[in-house]
Amino acid sequence: MKLDSYERRILALLQEDCSLSATEIAERVGLSTTPCWRRIQRLRESGIIARQVALVDRRKIGLNAQIFAQVKLNAHGRQHLDEFTAAIRGFPEVLEAYVLMGPVDFLLRIVAADIEAYERFFFDKLSRLEGVQEINSIAALSEVKYTTALPLEAA
Repeated sequence: MKLDSYERRILALLQEDCSLSATEIAERVGLSTTPCWRRIQRLRESGIIARQVALVDRRKIGLNAQIFAQVKLNAHGRQHLDEFTAAIRGFPEVLEAYVLMGPVDFLLRIVAADIEAYERFFFDKLSRLEGVQEINSIAALSEVKYTTALPLEAA
């Protein structure tokens, strides 16, 4: 779906604060409420607005460690990839997972209370998965930038 300038501004506002009412958004983008509401509905129905969620600060709830794990599997058939994917989807500690091209097969973003908690996750869950050949863990020292807002001008 091609976005016009109103839809880009609507999405920019919603990416910053999804609790804004259609009236507030309409005022800020220069539309009347009903056309603005219709555009928002169209964005939802088309799947461009996938969900509206609360972003929780992981550190404020005690998830102080953030680890990136590079996982290499010992076999690369579709079944092995699907089995590993299904397993990691069941781990709440894994926030993001990507299938990669290159020397490793997956990149995982994992959170834990601390490094000791990650170590337990690593040995009790991740390293026990069938087909895992190698795991390289990289602990983040600090977070320089974090956003969920997409660069709408690049779309």
